[in-house]
Amino acid sequence: MLLSKRAEMFLPDQWPAYYSRAKGATIWDLDGNAYIDMSLFGVGTNTLGYGDPEVDRAVAEVVANGNMSTLNAPEEVYLAERLVEIHPWADMARFCRSGGEANAVAIRIARAASGRDKVAFCGYHGWHDWYLAANLGDGKTLAGHLLPGLEPKGVPQDLQGSILPFSYNNLAEFEAATSNPGVGVIFMEVSRNSGPDAGFLEAVRETATRRGIVLIFDECTSGFRQTFGGLHKLYGVEPDMATFGKTLGNGYAVTAVIGRRVIMEAAQTTFISSSFWTERIGSVAALKTLEVMEAKKSWEIITRTGETIRQGWQSLADDAGLQIDHWGLPALCGFTIRSENALAYKTLITQEMLAKGYLAGNSVYAATVHTPELVQTFLEQLAPVFDLIQQCEDGRPVTDLLNGPVAHAGFKRLN
Repeated sequence: MLLSKRAEMFLPDQWPAYYSRAKGATIWDLDGNAYIDMSLFGVGTNTLGYGDPEVDRAVAEVVANGNMSTLNAPEEVYLAERLVEIHPWADMARFCRSGGEANAVAIRIARAASGRDKVAFCGYHGWHDWYLAANLGDGKTLAGHLLPGLEPKGVPQDLQGSILPFSYNNLAEFEAATSNPGVGVIFMEVSRNSGPDAGFLEAVRETATRRGIVLIFDECTSGFRQTFGGLHKLYGVEPDMATFGKTLGNGYAVTAVIGRRVIMEAAQTTFISSSFWTERIGSVAALKTLEVMEAKKSWEIITRTGETIRQGWQSLADDAGLQIDHWGLPALCGFTIRSENALAYKTLITQEMLAKGYLAGNSVYAATVHTPELVQTFLEQLAPVFDLIQQCEDGRPVTDLLNGPVAHAGFKRLN
């Protein structure tokens, strides 16, 4: 059900696709084999590690007291207050269970508030019609944002032209998209594979204000990775709305939309409602996760961990005589080997590290349970694989080393 978890994205025919248990930094497959997760780590959902005892204990108490009833859970109010406290520019919040839902809710509210339907966007924002409509027509618009050639089948043709792309750090494309008089919303990630050029986010903010456009930052992936809150706090640029997910509940399903009152109150003029948005586990998990993250300063830990891993990759590449390119936030770091065989080399890394008891590839979603000792051992185990790759660069066929097909290409990000 999730593209990012398909076995073909890692190691076709060999990846242990299903798990029986997960705790700390370790996952056990259905046969009881244990693997240290130095890969996507729940696709970035478990910053505090798998099965954090404090978060799980809070959730267990909720289950004992009843997760759902005819009445509302007060924890959703407490969570709204907490998120607004962390982001003083915001006044109100709504909650969902997935990032795609949160983004769809944000778009609905922003369109209602601006009174205009068109959206200027940059980056990846989910699977819903409003976003996939970018590929109606030539089918290539999202090639730099999500997947090349993604088919928008099932998306109404009437949505063609409703969403306009711009490249990250490209002010000319941004100006072209937002100059359309029908644009009432700007939807973008603050940063993913690279940081903003000087003045870029400030120009986006100024344009949104001047033209009466609602600016939404998608922080579903970036939130609480490098600051206690949205990544936008690092750059000092405030949006009108922001969406959060992944790290918010440490593995439990909860996402949030926060925003300025004048924008968020537009929700009362439209219809946005769902029974299971009011279940209690998500809000309780988020409250406890925020508490633990703040106490541990988790964002500082995972940023240091990511920087250490990135430095380790570079040292291994230097020792092996390889050229690599780094990308992503420190806590969501990744690298690509400069070679036409880059995807095959990623597959080789996964294959060889799996045999050593690691789930690994060319990216790591850092968690607080990735201790310095664990990271050091991981890098030591990875060193011989870099040497193998150098042998391939010198002429040894990489296909002779692979026990199966090359992994499928993953998400292609615009920025």
